[in-house]
Amino acid sequence: MKIAHVEAIPFAIPYRKPLRFASGEVHTAEHVLVRVHTDDGVVGVAEAPPRPFTYGETQQSIVAVIDRIFAPEVVGLSLLEREVMHARLDRTVGNPTAKAALDMACWDALGKTLDLPVTQMLGGFTDRMRVSHMVGFAPDEVMVADAERMRDTYGITVFKVKVGRRPVSLDVGACRALRAALGPDVELYVDGNRGWTPSEAARALRAMDDLDLTLSEELCPADDVLGRRWLTAQTTIPTVADESATTPGEVTRELLGGSATMISIKTARTGFHTSQRILHQCEGMGVEVVMGNQIDGQVGTACTVAFGAAHRHSSRRAGELSNFLDMSDDLLTEPLQIRGGELAVRPGPGLGIEIDPEKLAHYRTDRS
Repeated sequence: MKIAHVEAIPFAIPYRKPLRFASGEVHTAEHVLVRVHTDDGVVGVAEAPPRPFTYGETQQSIVAVIDRIFAPEVVGLSLLEREVMHARLDRTVGNPTAKAALDMACWDALGKTLDLPVTQMLGGFTDRMRVSHMVGFAPDEVMVADAERMRDTYGITVFKVKVGRRPVSLDVGACRALRAALGPDVELYVDGNRGWTPSEAARALRAMDDLDLTLSEELCPADDVLGRRWLTAQTTIPTVADESATTPGEVTRELLGGSATMISIKTARTGFHTSQRILHQCEGMGVEVVMGNQIDGQVGTACTVAFGAAHRHSSRRAGELSNFLDMSDDLLTEPLQIRGGELAVRPGPGLGIEIDPEKLAHYRTDRS
């Protein structure tokens, strides 16, 4: 069960439409497939989605740090030496999605080696999660049509609405249009991707007070320390820390400092190892969590649902598991399927997924 070789393979798959939000927009999923090979022939896989406007990583930087720094540090380690691996990875600051993908690929390889599903190894609480869908910036009628299509086609009834535009009335109007079209039984919550000032966020929340929003996420930057505390203290809507709470230390700071009352866990940036630590930290403090999405493809989504469904605390809320539907294609031999508003964990050892070699050969960008 020793790590023999690590690959970081860049690939690019276009989105069906641009995905727009306050911190940027993406037109193509320029991700990295990470493969961990063991000395007995097992291959574990995971996906690293770079978000330069959030974490500073690029596709090129992920490939470089894995090839030149991380792979030499982990080759020769047993798949069970997770603490040793993370101690070595953590000597290099930053690079969260590169570290996370390497961690999850090792878990996939371990599950395949032991002939056990990763979700069972993590906790095995349930075998599926309810799905939340992200609605990005667009004219009101387009946002409404997108949400209605997701509800009618996939049975999704939980929607995360991207906000953070100026003037704030743009997003207030969009949320009003969604509530009017979808009715009272659909759950709506908002994510600002740090786009507003605290005063703008407060004004927007007051203007939407009658819309029964369930969460508000990262409405203003983490550096607005006093403003975030002020905003959280005056609203009854739970405040979710996402980009501002990417490590256990940041989670502690956000919660004890009064800047947040909930935490978004993204396996794409904290893998299974650190995500589990954050989850248990939140559970011990009596804090709810939501399983977030890094605009993952199907590989990353399989990781998110495997982790979220494995634990009682993370399976309570709908997970953000549908963004792969916006991609024009993907790498799996058997695509993920959302049915009745739920996504089931893949059966089988490891993550239960297989990479289609022809699709990988078509979309990888490191070979002409």
